Amino acid sequence: MMTLDSSKDGLRIGSLSTTGMAIGGILGLGGIAATVGLDGMGGSATFWKSYLLGFMAAVAICLGALFFVMLQHITKAGWSVTVRRPAEAIAGNLQWLWILFLPILVLVWTGKGAVLFEWCDTPYMHADHVLEGKMGYLNVTFWSIRAVVYLAVWALLARFYRSQSLAQDQDGDYRRTLRMQWWAPIGIIFYAFTQTFASIDWIMALQPKWFSTMFGVYWFTVSCTGFFASIIILIVLLRALGHGKEAFTREHIHDLGKLLFAFGVVFWAYIGYSQYMLIWYANIPIETEWFVPRQLGNWTFVSWLLILGHFALPFLLLLSRWPKRWSGMLVLIAIWMLAMFVVDVYWLIMPMVPEAALATATSWEQLQSGVADGTIDIGWHPSMLNLTAVIGSIGLVVCGTFFALGRASIAPTNDPRLAEAMAHELF
Repeated sequence: MMTLDSSKDGLRIGSLSTTGMAIGGILGLGGIAATVGLDGMGGSATFWKSYLLGFMAAVAICLGALFFVMLQHITKAGWSVTVRRPAEAIAGNLQWLWILFLPILVLVWTGKGAVLFEWCDTPYMHADHVLEGKMGYLNVTFWSIRAVVYLAVWALLARFYRSQSLAQDQDGDYRRTLRMQWWAPIGIIFYAFTQTFASIDWIMALQPKWFSTMFGVYWFTVSCTGFFASIIILIVLLRALGHGKEAFTREHIHDLGKLLFAFGVVFWAYIGYSQYMLIWYANIPIETEWFVPRQLGNWTFVSWLLILGHFALPFLLLLSRWPKRWSGMLVLIAIWMLAMFVVDVYWLIMPMVPEAALATATSWEQLQSGVADGTIDIGWHPSMLNLTAVIGSIGLVVCGTFFALGRASIAPTNDPRLAEAMAHELF
């Protein structure tokens, strides 16, 4: 039976954990402090949208990791046993990420939520019969209860899988594998519902009139993109620094590259196109209004950047076998995809729907002219706060991930399918 030698393979990262935590902590706390400082603590709409952008980017990466962990147990996968531990470490951040949500929760509860979510403005909701019909769902109390449920489910699932995996390192009890497998189908159902409704409550509800039945699936592809790009970068980094060279082989990195290609490129494009095509074909104003600002002004460039940079370019680069087996090339592609992931979240959160202009416009040219002369606001307000908020939130995730990696072996050492992972080979 093949095993891992912790002393020879560097499965304990030691001082690297401290270094990673320090770098992540400096970036995280520095980014959050800079975001607050640049805003002058005024609590502007730009600040809160930037803060939401950073939070959602961090949560998406961790949710992608949680999905990956449960998927491996559902399928009883053996190839992924070694790479599952870094995924558990990334998902483990969900145990504390709820802290970053508290400022948003306080904002809503103190009656100032309208600066971020229009539905918090009661007169605005009553002024429109469509919005008035949604008040049973979009109200402070119910929205807050749902948020607590989402965050609690994610934290409990992440804690369960990481704790069971670490305990198995100590006692080698096969029943822990059976226990994780048994809970995985139930856990992934809870994950699917909470991930979907969280995307509706925290992103779709920024424009409360708009709705899309495919938005939850789109957000799922976004989270997969962020996670698979992140874990490729992490594993290649660990190997380059002399850790896990036997645990994380070229075959594992190749498979992660295929998953990035499948979920982050092909499936992302399929869902994005399907959502757009169905809304365009139906041509119902309440649905099409969400895409209008994303095809006006500078948002047009961002939309094309996503089409070319999130799909066309990485599709061509990852279609062939060799880039996925060349770690240097793959990590550069992963870094690019992580950047496109952030642009995607930015594109989802920042644009504004100009309702008054849409209601009175008589032509597309009139809208373009209004955006060009500044009389129509579509939310194109790039700010350093956008960047610092993302750096801050993701930096804290990096800090938390290296903290988790430093507390245990970076690969399971007593998993019953470890031999299968060590013998994994592609043909």
